[in-house]
Amino acid sequence: MTIEVKGVSKSFGRAKVLDGLALEIVSRQRVALVGANGAGKTTLIRCLLGQYNYEGEIRIDALSPRKDRREILKRTGFVPQLPPPLGLTVGQLIHFAAGLCDAIPARMVEVATHLGLDAESLRQRPFSKLSGGQKQKLLIAVALGRDTDLLIMDEPAANLDPDARRTFFELLAERSQQATMLISSHRLDEVAQLVQRVVELDQGKVCLDDHVAESGALDSILRCDLELCRPEPSAARTLAEWGFVERDGGTHFHGSIPGPDRLRFLGTLARYSGLIRNLQLESNEPPDA
Repeated sequence: MTIEVKGVSKSFGRAKVLDGLALEIVSRQRVALVGANGAGKTTLIRCLLGQYNYEGEIRIDALSPRKDRREILKRTGFVPQLPPPLGLTVGQLIHFAAGLCDAIPARMVEVATHLGLDAESLRQRPFSKLSGGQKQKLLIAVALGRDTDLLIMDEPAANLDPDARRTFFELLAERSQQATMLISSHRLDEVAQLVQRVVELDQGKVCLDDHVAESGALDSILRCDLELCRPEPSAARTLAEWGFVERDGGTHFHGSIPGPDRLRFLGTLARYSGLIRNLQLESNEPPDA
């Protein structure tokens, strides 16, 4: 699906959140939408989803998000930043979402299982009673457990554990040749290696629009060996959260990270830079011929 945004403005009272915004995204492109909190990212997303009135023009495959909302949403998967306050059980949410887009509920359950959420055993559990990570996995499963031409995701991996993040990137890789993707985040390192293009908003306008070099497949894995100068409990705990295995008295660690998480992982290690004696990252991708 293509997205055309022409001169779009949106105000709440006297506060103008979008200010004559212009943006075009071609079909099957993966775009990061970044910017500080309040830059207009979530407001733009809500306009694209037809939730807000606005000044200007938005076309998604020549359709209007407001006038043709039902048709667009049938072809769109959406993962919100904050879980909505739903009064449904897990089973009711899956069947309700599947019914809106003529999807198969079992596919959503299957995706949830891949992410580490046993939706079947939680079928009678109220959505509001799930943990933050469980809610995020279920919302991702609802978005990715059906055929879509457009994926809009607002901080989609924020509450995911390392294994679920890896599975999430694998699922995105499966969709990368079929769907246009718009991934919003306030941190570039969270999304830079997921996308082909970065659009930054500031005060409701585009202040940066640039293509980025792709750093490998979305489902790539990096093997990592790390050696510290001395044992450090806090570093060991942090690496354990990434699934690393400790060796040799707490100074050597071995593990793997998803390729798209490379910048996020290195940013985590930055706080221990003075302790790192050796760091090796090796990709599982074959070298170029």
